[in-house]
Amino acid sequence: MLYSLLFPLADQFGALNVIRYITFRTGGAVMTALLVSFWIGPSLIRWLKKKQREGQPIRLDGPESHLLTKKGTPTMGGVLILLAMSTATLFWADLRNGYVWVALIVTLGYGLIGFADDYIKLTKRSSGGLSGRMKLVGQGGLGLVAAIVLVLLDGSPSATALAVPVFKELAIPLGLAFPLFGALVMMGSSNAVNLTDGLDGLAIVPVMIAAGSFAVIAYLAGNTIFANYLGIPHVPGTGELAVFCGAIVGASLGFLWFNAPPAMVFMGDTGSLATGGALGAVAVAVKHELVLAIIGGLFVLEAVSVIVQVASFKLTGRRVFRMAPLHHHFEKKGWQEPTIVIRFWIIAMVLALIGLSTLKLR
Repeated sequence: MLYSLLFPLADQFGALNVIRYITFRTGGAVMTALLVSFWIGPSLIRWLKKKQREGQPIRLDGPESHLLTKKGTPTMGGVLILLAMSTATLFWADLRNGYVWVALIVTLGYGLIGFADDYIKLTKRSSGGLSGRMKLVGQGGLGLVAAIVLVLLDGSPSATALAVPVFKELAIPLGLAFPLFGALVMMGSSNAVNLTDGLDGLAIVPVMIAAGSFAVIAYLAGNTIFANYLGIPHVPGTGELAVFCGAIVGASLGFLWFNAPPAMVFMGDTGSLATGGALGAVAVAVKHELVLAIIGGLFVLEAVSVIVQVASFKLTGRRVFRMAPLHHHFEKKGWQEPTIVIRFWIIAMVLALIGLSTLKLR
């Protein structure tokens, strides 16, 4: 909204010329989301505590320490992330840009699915929630529509091709299967972040790191000169997604203030499904789906650990890990929660640097 209001005045007032620059508005989105989080966070957490007398239901088969340290902590803190992120995006982004709206709608739609899941858990006082089938149907349907719209917004012959990192000229044509692939990317990213969200601060920092990385990628992919120089797919208009990613960074940083150990609030599925879906939508839009698997490699590891655990138990009756997802395995081995969280943050940062390095290694 700010962009639409001030852009026409930039020629008359030189100081407003900065509004033209995506980098300036991305920084503005980071700070706006952060300030909104600080402003509404305390009152929102008080309200959630009032409504959730017993806090988030704790898994009875989880680490024993969780029953003592996490009982009574409210969930649905993802509402704070969504409010801060949406406000900053609407304030600083060019709202005439279709990519911004697709990313925003996917994020809010996945957040709504997560909200329903959290609400059912709270009302039934169970760690269950929405059935897996209902979640996947909702995520898949929304992701498929979003992927089709992204293809239409691009409109180029490469819109349905899968770009391969490192190789400059290699792109795999997926044709009509691309929307399905795009939906799977969004679903996979969303659920992988959801599986990672099990310890205080564990998921939100890697989300912030990934969003910051994709802010850079979106800016470069949307710029003809930079994209051609680096040999990455140029998708006109996606530079504006840097503002959206900046809003996620600011909202994540603000949420971390309240989610740092010991957490005052959990993001719940409301936040994890939404932020994961946001990363997936941006990755599909800027044609860096495989790079998301590198930058978000920590989420991939957590998801794979669950798949391996389930497959091994069904096929052999044995478990590979003491408990899945992977962070619970290390808890069972006796690692302290802050040790696991910080080491996983380090892994997320290293993987992000590796992912960003693929922009130049072509």
